[in-house]
Amino acid sequence: MHIQSIYSDPSPTALLDFIQENPLGIFTTGIPSPNHAHLQSSHIPWVLDRPSATEAPPRVRLRGHIARANPQAKAMIESLAYSNLPSGSTLDQEVLILFNGPHHHYVTPKFYAETAPASAKAAGTWNYAAVQVYGRARVFFDSKSQETDEFLVRQLYALSEQSEKRIMGFTGTEGREAPWNIDDVPVNYMNILKKGIVGIEVEVDRVEGKFKMSQEKPRGDREGVIRGFEGLGSEAADYIAKYVRQWGELKDAVKG
Repeated sequence: MHIQSIYSDPSPTALLDFIQENPLGIFTTGIPSPNHAHLQSSHIPWVLDRPSATEAPPRVRLRGHIARANPQAKAMIESLAYSNLPSGSTLDQEVLILFNGPHHHYVTPKFYAETAPASAKAAGTWNYAAVQVYGRARVFFDSKSQETDEFLVRQLYALSEQSEKRIMGFTGTEGREAPWNIDDVPVNYMNILKKGIVGIEVEVDRVEGKFKMSQEKPRGDREGVIRGFEGLGSEAADYIAKYVRQWGELKDAVKG
């Protein structure tokens, strides 16, 4: 990802918060294979494990799962099997996970209240937010292995709780509905489900974020962009307007 300094957020906490708020990541691998495409991507919801206070060195991990029938899963299993590596081993190749914000939007030069009226030196662009994660992936593919079973159970419970409470808001408190409980799933059916998926745990090596929200523009243009998006009256436009204002204020505060 090409990240100019004006669009970056160097705060590790902010980048991890972004992942937790937008947990559906695009998981990309580049695995040499005679049977499957070299480059493959899948949309996977992830559970973020932040480092504990006692962990040295502190490590960030992402946990997810992928359908066993997915060609990407088959390529990962094939790669480990070719090297005679058991389930729970780490792929040789680095993996990439891309997390996108909930909304992105084209920005028309018509919104620029300062630059466009003064000259023709303006062009349309796109506002968006994204975080990229690079790391090494362990793959849990042996459905008969206790290690695989324990990983999948822990990951599925965590993902269910995250999705029901954090995303859906079903907390069971303050008048909210109670969350769906994974314990209600019959054991036999759960065993069938687990056999159909492969667990993935990514130990994160580095995280990069890009938050492109018109902060490179002068104040007059940013104010025009905010007014323009607010006038569109859509959820996506309101989101962009909010963050154009927020990132513009941060830019102005840094400049003093």
